[in-house]
Amino acid sequence: MKKSTVLFSAALSLMSLAYPLILRAGGVFMSSVVILSVPEKANATKRSLFYGNRAYKKALQNNHQGAIADYDRAIEIDPDESIFFNNRGWSKYNLEDYQGAITDYNKAIEIDPKYTNSILNRGLAKDELKDLKGAISDYTMAIEIDPMYYRAYYNRGLAQYKLEYYKGAILDYNKAIEINPNLYNAYVNRGLVKSQNLNDDIGAIIDYNKAISIDPKQAIAYYNRGLAKGNLDDMEGACIDWRKASTLGDKDANDFVLNECK
Repeated sequence: MKKSTVLFSAALSLMSLAYPLILRAGGVFMSSVVILSVPEKANATKRSLFYGNRAYKKALQNNHQGAIADYDRAIEIDPDESIFFNNRGWSKYNLEDYQGAITDYNKAIEIDPKYTNSILNRGLAKDELKDLKGAISDYTMAIEIDPMYYRAYYNRGLAQYKLEYYKGAILDYNKAIEINPNLYNAYVNRGLVKSQNLNDDIGAIIDYNKAISIDPKQAIAYYNRGLAKGNLDDMEGACIDWRKASTLGDKDANDFVLNECK
């Protein structure tokens, strides 16, 4: 019953010019400031904000090519604004230009060496390029700047998992959960490591139980819990979980219901 499932991907951050951190995953998108001045007639600061905020809106609409064009103009006007480079890197990341994203994150960090969001984002781009040790180095750097940055622990745990450093992954998920006890993804991922790699199906089920208590409408925790129960020969409990996951849209769970459950 040791069928793997995909771990949750790490969160990527995007910043507005006038608001706190905006998360692509797990956060609330906030509206950006709108500069109503005609760009050509406004001063340099207002013109850069105009293009930066217009780019931000385009990025939220997944128009990343358009966003990059506007960030290019904003950077031409104000090349010392780290947020422009961070956000342009985010759009490049979404277009799978990971090296281009890293170049932009490098510039953002050069402008602001304690810019933890860009450091985290650079780690994600390195991860996509299979530079997992480089990604871990970036997540560690972000943690050294902000020891309460739970997303960096979470992302480092994911990278450690990919490198088969399973105990290190568990420690990072533990820390992420200590800081944010409602981090659904961390419970699911920690449970998967326990079940699939450390032969701790009972511990995994405890994690999946917690994830389900946080968000009972996500299929993955039911599906994974069913796998762990199957490993413990509790096929009746496994089938209950797979049926639930199937009703929530999980096709793999539906296959198990058809093939394993009478």
